[in-house]
Amino acid sequence: MTLPARNLLAEEASPYLQQHSDNPVHWRGWSPAALAEAKELGRPILLSIGYAACHWCHVMAHESFENVAVAAVMNRLFVNIKVDREERPDIDQIYMAALHAMGEQGGWPLTMFLTPDGKPFWGGTYFPREARYGRPGFVQVLEAVDKAWREKQESLGQSADALTTHVEQRLTGAKGKAVLDRGTLADLAGRIEGMIDPDLGGLRGAPKFPNAPFMHSLWLSWLRDGQTAHRDAVLISLEKMLAGGIYDHVGGGLSRYSTDAEWLVPHFEKMLYDNAQLIRMCNWAFAATGNELFRKRIEETVAWLLREMQVEGGAFAASLDADSEGAEGLFYTWSGEEVEAALGADSARFFQYFELAAPHGWEGKPIIRQSEAQQRQGISDDAQLAALKAKLLAARENRVRPGRDAKALTDWNGLMIAAFGRAGWADAAVKAFAHIVEASKDGRLPHSMLGDKKLFPALSSDYAAMTNAAIALFEATGSSAYMDHARQFIDRLDRWHQDPEKTGYYLTASDSVDVPIRIRGDVDEAIPSATGQIVEALVRLSSLTGDHDLWAKAWTTAEHAMGRAAQQAYGQAGIINACALALEPLKLVIIDKLDSSSLVPVANRSSDPRRVDVVLPIGTEANQPLLPGGVLPPTDKPGAWFCSGQTCLPAVTDAGELEKLLRRK
Repeated sequence: MTLPARNLLAEEASPYLQQHSDNPVHWRGWSPAALAEAKELGRPILLSIGYAACHWCHVMAHESFENVAVAAVMNRLFVNIKVDREERPDIDQIYMAALHAMGEQGGWPLTMFLTPDGKPFWGGTYFPREARYGRPGFVQVLEAVDKAWREKQESLGQSADALTTHVEQRLTGAKGKAVLDRGTLADLAGRIEGMIDPDLGGLRGAPKFPNAPFMHSLWLSWLRDGQTAHRDAVLISLEKMLAGGIYDHVGGGLSRYSTDAEWLVPHFEKMLYDNAQLIRMCNWAFAATGNELFRKRIEETVAWLLREMQVEGGAFAASLDADSEGAEGLFYTWSGEEVEAALGADSARFFQYFELAAPHGWEGKPIIRQSEAQQRQGISDDAQLAALKAKLLAARENRVRPGRDAKALTDWNGLMIAAFGRAGWADAAVKAFAHIVEASKDGRLPHSMLGDKKLFPALSSDYAAMTNAAIALFEATGSSAYMDHARQFIDRLDRWHQDPEKTGYYLTASDSVDVPIRIRGDVDEAIPSATGQIVEALVRLSSLTGDHDLWAKAWTTAEHAMGRAAQQAYGQAGIINACALALEPLKLVIIDKLDSSSLVPVANRSSDPRRVDVVLPIGTEANQPLLPGGVLPPTDKPGAWFCSGQTCLPAVTDAGELEKLLRRK
């Protein structure tokens, strides 16, 4: 049945889709009904994919989708479908892969033209309303695509069939497995090292992204193989980005990327996943170096998250926009006069620790950043500096705020919960975890929720991230309830996402009826791939529980994931990092007096992403942890057992000895 000839986005659960509900375009959300309408009308689909914090998505919306004349052409020629890529990363990955296969560079907004049965035949990203930037005008594009469809429908259909087959082969993955080899991580880390900017950190050139999966590879290479150059590349990258404009020096938190090579001019949107990974990396860096810079930036970022990103119930919102009052970065930038008005006589002291930078080509107000010397001095003089920042933050609160995408995404929240749990904010992590779990229906997690609106079913990345979150909370609290949750999440993953051969998992659930291709989720984006997160979850849970069947499942999944990763051109770091964990899982079991332990603080100071920790009070009888080989450690006296793979070292009881043990590389 044909849907009403009007915009249907008002009832969607995505703030991004709701932002477009007043457009004169007859938008539909991605659904079986919208796809059926295109088939019934025999009309091609115009698919527009974006997200709430995307600057160029907003630009295209203002230029074209809010324009009555442009909308009239769209409504006459196409069935128009709008997708929030954060709600539907499965749909986004399929059509982004199609654009790449056409030889085009990806990005958002993603603008794709599909046959009535959903197969892509042409596309691009941002199109201006009028021809400029070397791009054709959007109406020109619409009319040219319509003309080609009417005149060459058969050949376009054949091209779409071939393109869909190519995308399916790439995203569903070839059969076969690879032997897990220590050399794979070493090779990847060596190649990443060759791309690192030795002076400014991050990858050479611009734009500059945090690239958390790559940083993870380098860190693992240092921990396992003693490659100090790889450790130093991560540390300098963190130090430089935390001094640059990409970091919010007034309110805390990291922007998505910088447009230049010096981390100065950010794309001012703030994403939940970037900041979860920032907390995690800073926690590792602080444990390795003792540099208070990393701990202070964790504290500031956590304060921002609790202040601005926590939604009712305790979970965390997806993102903050880059724009406010129609200008990018306006909320975060300062003129010298504004600083002086906010701080008065203290402004001179502020400029001892910060500078305002306005590079060539930047049209906004100056951006706050620090030199290397100012960064060091600021940490030394933190008490004085905190008072100045508080005054600036109070003044900034009077500005018009950027929009917030308040939907809570389960996988992104899982990343944040794990980061909070391991960095010392267990109470907030527990609250967010409960909020997500309580939103379940029939034992299944939602992928997204906004108030009472929930999007089911979850993706495999949701179950993997929440399994890792549950393990982190077990480590932080000692509550066995989180281990029960972790097992339940893996059960759901097996039930709804495992392939028939039991060699791996699909991103979408088996009862998802609106996906043209059921993809694996093997490719990293700004976060590790779904497959990488699944392997990590299976390895950690099997290591904690000593469950041999779970370990066999983890190993099989890792071997087949590596087999597929070996055929990828890019985006395989998440799988390789997780497989390195499978090759050498570390486990620490501590039995001690929890209220006066000398051993637990040592473990907390020696954070290691390869390790799972079990801490239990003396005298524990229930839920005793198994050492490799099914051995139960005695619980009648203090002790620490450190295990690598299936081998455990003799128990130690002295804090100094444990410190030496954990810091051995």
